Parts: sequence; C-alpha cells; structure tokens
Amino acid sequence: MTALWVTLLVVLALALELRWLRPTWYWMTFGVAFATVRVLIRYRSVMDACGLTVPPSRWRLALARVINRPVPEARSPRILRLRPTATGLVLRLKLRPGQDAFDFSASSDRLRHSFALHNVVSREIRSGVVELRMTGYDVLKRVRMPVGRPTEVLRVPVALREDGEVHYRDFRQVPHALNVGATKSGKSVYQRTLVAGLAPQNVALVGVDCKNGVELSPLAARFTALADNPAAAAELLAALVQYMGRVYQVIRAEQRISVSLPDAEITADIWDLPAHLRPVPVVLLVDEVAELALAANKAEEARRDRIVTDLVRLAQLGRAAGIHLEICGQRFGSELGKGITMLRAQLTGRTAHRVNDETSANMAFGDIAPDAVLAAVQIDKERPGTAVAGDSSGGWSRIRAPHTTLRRAVDICNAHAYRTPEILELDAFRPELPARVLVGKVQPKATSASAF
Repeated sequence: MTALWVTLLVVLALALELRWLRPTWYWMTFGVAFATVRVLIRYRSVMDACGLTVPPSRWRLALARVINRPVPEARSPRILRLRPTATGLVLRLKLRPGQDAFDFSASSDRLRHSFALHNVVSREIRSGVVELRMTGYDVLKRVRMPVGRPTEVLRVPVALREDGEVHYRDFRQVPHALNVGATKSGKSVYQRTLVAGLAPQNVALVGVDCKNGVELSPLAARFTALADNPAAAAELLAALVQYMGRVYQVIRAEQRISVSLPDAEITADIWDLPAHLRPVPVVLLVDEVAELALAANKAEEARRDRIVTDLVRLAQLGRAAGIHLEICGQRFGSELGKGITMLRAQLTGRTAHRVNDETSANMAFGDIAPDAVLAAVQIDKERPGTAVAGDSSGGWSRIRAPHTTLRRAVDICNAHAYRTPEILELDAFRPELPARVLVGKVQPKATSASAF
C-alpha cells in the first residue's frame, strides 16, 4: 500500500512539473485524457447551459402524449468526431434544425470556462457542421513552430495561432498586407521572420527602410534592391512601376488568344507563362511607411505624392505581374495625406501588433473586422510579438511570431545570397554587401529575372 501511495505522489509530482516546464508534454501524457473525459461527461449539460440546444420536435411531443411518456428533453448538437491534437481537442458537431454557427462563436467564452480549457475557437466547416478547436494550454506563451512544415513558393509560416495551428503569410492568396504596431511590439521581428522564410525561395526581395536601413540593411545579401531614405525610395518605386509595365508586355505577347488555343493556355498573369519566360515574383517590404508620407516643404510634398501614387499603382496592378506588398508602420491613417486610404483599401491582409490607442487599431480593422479592434487593444505589453491577424473577409485570430534573432536572419540571408535575382530596372538600387559576405565559398550564379 505504501508503494502505491509513493507511486501516485511521484506521478503527481511529475505531472505538475511537466505542466509548468513542458506544457506540451503534459498535455500529451495527462491533459488530453482528462480533457476528453471532462468534455464527454459535461457535454449535454454544457450545451443546455449555454443555450445551444433545441426543443423537441412536434412529432416527438405528439408521440410522448400518445404513449403517455414524459416530455422529451431538449436536444444537443450531435457529436460527429472528437479528435485529440498536440495542443488540444477538435470537436466536430452536427447542428440541429434551427441552430446557427454564430451561436457557437458567441458562446466560445462560456464553452471555454465550462470545459475548463484554455481557449475555444469555432468555425463553420460546411452547412450544418461546426468545428470547435479547443486548446488545452497557452500555446502563445512559448512559441514553438512545428518541425518539418511543408512550404510552397510565396507561402511562409510566420507565426502560431491561438488554436495551435500555424499561421501562414500566403502571398498567392493575399497579395498585399498591412502590418501596424507600436514601438517594441514585435513588428520588426515579424518582418524579420518573413524575410528569413522568403530567403530560401525563388523570390526577389525589394526593401524600403527609411530608418537609414537599420532594419533591412543587415539582410541586404538577399535583397535585389534596397532604399534607405525617401528620395531613393521614390526612384526605386518608379523603377518598380517601370518593371511592372515590362512584365505586362511579356504577358500580353504570350496570350496569343485564338479560336484554336485551349482556354487553359490563356493567361492574364505570370503564373501561366512558360517556365523559361516566367519572371520571379517580387515582394516589396516597406518599413515605417509614415516616413514616406511626411512632407515639410513643397519639394518633399511633390516627392511624397509620387511615392504614394506609385504605391497605389503597385497595389492595384501588381498582383498579376507577381509584385506583392508588405507595408509596415506604427500608424496608417488619413492624417498621412491624400491617397493613403486608397492604398489601405488595396491591402487585403491586416496584422496589428500592440498599439497605443484604439484609433490605431481602427485603422487596421475598423473597416473589415470591428471585433478585432478590441482584441488588438488588449494585447499585453509583456508579450511582444503577439498580434491580431485578419483579412477583408472579416475573420481574425490571435497569433504570435517566434523570436527570430537578427543574427539568425542574417545567417539565413547570407546562406541563400546566391538566390538573389537580378532585375534590369533595379540594378541601380542593388545594395552594397559587406566584405564578410563576399568572402567565402563561391555560390551558384544568381537567377536572372531580366532575361525573359
């Protein structure tokens, strides 16, 4: 008997230590079993308490009267599947007639408390089927990205969502995005993680960093073009617009629309061009966009108008030419001048790190997801890198990027410097590399994007 008690105490001590030091291990060894039992036992009472049941149908009431039985109880949604994951549980439910997926989204907080889990996120799978993704612990406390993530061109894993899933920055699905956040909110780390994820891919990186290049210059080995002041940025953006026009000429020449040409071979963007003619996609990263929109005199005002006009053109027309925008700043409102709201309307993806006021959050989400504004304001300053990510569809989620050090990002960019393509229009803006990057093993010749 004494040995049994000792064994139980050792197991309890081990469970407590795992819960504190290794929450993932605790969940996989103890937590998932306890949570599964708890959800199944409490399911009917929780659904009833949260108002997620429906009254019995008329034929059931009539049958109860005929056979002199008690009135049937209200019916809960039917469980289709309960699946454990490395971070929580996935509960898939079949809705009863009269129920709506919004009811489960509105009751997510009550479900979280009732099932004693860390977080519950609801989403509609298809008509009549709702999936509840429940996390057993705070996955954003220590961000650990899954190993062996499959990557595609222009699809980069940049953060972890609060439901335990990986958050991807997919430029093919969301061509342009806005990233706002206050100082020390983790905005630069997010951008650094994005660059490190794009470096191994066949992509041209173009940067505009008006803080004298302190953010992007260390990563210059992987950049095709880089501007570190507003004057250079104006010339760089004009050259990029010129390059975009040349790409459209190639697309136009290769369309060859005729009666005999199959529909599948007609293209209106670079992705259906033959491989030997297809230019590499371009990702334009703009850091501190407000510096491009500020003007102190007439000359700077004229330059500012050219910059904003070119950015709007790239946002409106660049997707088919393979040009994508990632714009970062602390604020992005109408006070930056004319054309700013037009540019913001073209930025489908929205990411808001910790902001200093509600107005800044409204600039990102006020026109697409008002519910996300409150979530962005409530981000804890003790958790840099935490953000709210959404898009024009109105959906949003909390995310947190892993802490990618500048040293690691520099090493990745230097290791893949040979992948940096050459673009004829941007040759004048090619960054000068430090001597330590040029010395070393000879890398394969860079891919040329001008020969198409």
